[in-house]
Amino acid sequence: MTTTAAYAFGPDAGQSTAASGKKSALAAPSAACKADARYPKRELRGVWIATTTNIDWPTKTGQSPARQKADYVKILDSAAKRNFNAVFVQVRPASDAFYKSSLEPWSQYLTGTAGKDPGWDPLPFLISEAHKRGMEFHAWFNPYRASYGDDTAKLPADHPARRHPDWTVEYGGRLYYNPGLPAVRDHVTKVITDVVSRYDIDGVHFDDYFYPYPVAGEKFDDAAAFRKHGKGKKLAEWRRSNVNTLVAEVDQAVHRTKKHVKFGISPFGIWRNKSNDPSGSATSGMSAYDSIYADSRAWIKSGTVDYVLPQLYWPRGHDLADYSTLVRWWADEVEGSDVQLYIGHGLYRVGTKDDKAWTRPGELSAQVAASRDGKVVEGAVYFSAKQLLSNPLGAMDRLAKSHYSRPALLPLMKDRGGQAPAAPAGAKAAGTRLSWTPSANARAYAVYQLPKSGKDCHTTDARNLVAVVSEPSYTTKAEGTYLITALDRLHNESKAVKVKVDAV
Repeated sequence: MTTTAAYAFGPDAGQSTAASGKKSALAAPSAACKADARYPKRELRGVWIATTTNIDWPTKTGQSPARQKADYVKILDSAAKRNFNAVFVQVRPASDAFYKSSLEPWSQYLTGTAGKDPGWDPLPFLISEAHKRGMEFHAWFNPYRASYGDDTAKLPADHPARRHPDWTVEYGGRLYYNPGLPAVRDHVTKVITDVVSRYDIDGVHFDDYFYPYPVAGEKFDDAAAFRKHGKGKKLAEWRRSNVNTLVAEVDQAVHRTKKHVKFGISPFGIWRNKSNDPSGSATSGMSAYDSIYADSRAWIKSGTVDYVLPQLYWPRGHDLADYSTLVRWWADEVEGSDVQLYIGHGLYRVGTKDDKAWTRPGELSAQVAASRDGKVVEGAVYFSAKQLLSNPLGAMDRLAKSHYSRPALLPLMKDRGGQAPAAPAGAKAAGTRLSWTPSANARAYAVYQLPKSGKDCHTTDARNLVAVVSEPSYTTKAEGTYLITALDRLHNESKAVKVKVDAV
C-alpha cells in the first residue's frame, strides 16, 4: 500500500533565506536540526579522466568503439559506486579532438594516428553515460599545447599548427601556441565555443598548463610577439595579461553560448610564496604566477571563473607545501566571492615513495576531513581515473566509507541560473519499486528515506539521502517513508513528494 503527499516546501527551504528575503516555511524544523558534517547535502565529488598519452582512457590506441565504451563505463561505475557526481574528461589534449570537429583533427589517442576517423563520435556517448549516473560532465581542454612533437610536417595537413606555423613556439621538444597572439586566443575560444554549442556538456575545464613549465636551458621565444603586442609592459606582466585575457574571453564566450555551462580552472597549487609576495602562501614551492604566468588570484577577483580547483598534490605536513596551509590560503582567497572552491587531490601519489605520508592509507581521507572543517571548500576531484580503479592501499574505499557514504547534490551556482522543476507527480510504490511521472526540465531526482524516529533533517544535510537517480523510479531496500524531489541540471531542487512504503 502506498500513500503520497506533496510537502509545502522544497528540501533546501530554511537553508538560506537571505538571498530571497522570504521567510522559509520550514524555518522552525530546520533550525532544530544541526547539520552533520559527515553528510554534506551539497558537495562536488569528481575524477579527472585523462586521455593524453592514454593515461586513463582509452587504455590504449586502436581499440574498437565497443571496447572503448566498455572501459569508460567501467570508470563511471567505479565512480558511481563511491557516490561521485562529476567527471572531468580531457577532450582536447593537444589541439586535437575526441569529438567530430571541423576545426581540429581527431586525436591520435583514439586510433594511434592523428587525424584518423575512429568511426564514431565519442563525445555524445561520454556525456550521456555520465548523465545516466547523475554526474556532471566537464569537458577538459588544454588551451596552448599544439603538439607533443616539434615537427609541424608530421601533423595532419588540416592541423592548425601546420596551417599557421607562425602561431607556434618550439620549446622543450614540443610545440605550443603562442599565448601572446590574438589569433591564438581567437582560435582557442572558437574551438571551445563550438563544443559548448553542439554538445550537452555541463562545464568547460582548464588544467594547470598555460605557458609551459620551465625547462632548464630553454627559452620560450615569444620576443617578436612581445615587440608587437607588449604595449610597454614588462615581459612577465604581459604574459600574465595574455593568459588573463584568454580566461576572460573564454568565460564570456561560454556563458554567452549557454548560460548554464560552468567554466573553471585547476591551477597549480601554489599561486605565489609568501617570500615572493606578502599575499602568498607560507610555502616554498614553484610559483605559478612567476613560472607559468598563471594568476589565479586575478581570475577570482575579476570573477572570470565559476570555480577554482587547485591541485594540492602534497600531503599534510609537507616541508615545502603543506596541504593544510594551502587549503586555508585558497579558502581565504575565495571567501566573499562568487567563485566556488574545490580541491584537487593527488590520488596517483598514494602508495608511492614520493613522501612517507603517501604510504599511509588514510592520508587522502584525512585531507578531505581537513578541507571540510573550514566550511569553504565545496568539493574534491581526484587525479586520476586509473587509480580510482586500482584503489591503491584501499585508500578510495576508506575515503568513500568515511566521507561519501551518502550521495550529495551539486553545489548551487546562482550565476548559472536554473530553476527548481515542479515536484514529481503521481508518486507510488509497487512492492519495492517507487515510481513517479517525470517532471519537466528535471535532470535527476533525489530520494530521501526518512528515519522511523527522530528529526527529519533532509533539508540540512544528506543523512536521509539514499539516491540521486536519472530515471523516474527507484527500487527501495526497506519499508518506510520516502521523499522524492526533482532536480534541474544545476541541482536546483523542487518541493518534495512523500511516498509511504508499508511492506517490502
